[in-house]
Amino acid sequence: MTPQARFPAVSRLLHWLMALMIVAMLFIGVGMAASLSPRYELLVSIHRPLGIAIFVLCLARMVNRFIDPPPELPDTVPSLQRFAAKASHIVLYALMFIMPLVGWGMLSAARYPIVLYGPLRLPAILPHDLTLYAWLRELHTGLAYLFFATFLAHFAAALFHGLIRRDGVLASMASWR
Repeated sequence: MTPQARFPAVSRLLHWLMALMIVAMLFIGVGMAASLSPRYELLVSIHRPLGIAIFVLCLARMVNRFIDPPPELPDTVPSLQRFAAKASHIVLYALMFIMPLVGWGMLSAARYPIVLYGPLRLPAILPHDLTLYAWLRELHTGLAYLFFATFLAHFAAALFHGLIRRDGVLASMASWR
């Protein structure tokens, strides 16, 4: 693989940092959904600021992707896989952007404070409305399942390219040689 076929260093850093954050967020979300968890309040206190951090980094990734576009897939990748790769990236970026906003709106509609750290809180973005809160909570949960499924598909595709096809696609994002 030539150096030009690799993602830029900033893109790789953002990708892996966000991958770790998203995996953590998925596990935290599962722990929160198990409402009998004795650590529920701790998980919530991590979930909210982590969601906002993912949102901010998603915006940074979108700007970075515009400034420094990703390398093209190898010519050996079939057109259906190219389409699936583009579609899954669009879905992943959309979810990284939308899920925190839905969560923020959901908490705003319930009048729950969104504490980032200590006294630092986010303002409400939606009016108090318990019906809206319930609807957004269902949406947030459904989007989380879609995010998990899309993440697994993305991970499986990366492993497929890295371990089976060995076509350089995984290596283009890997920060290691």
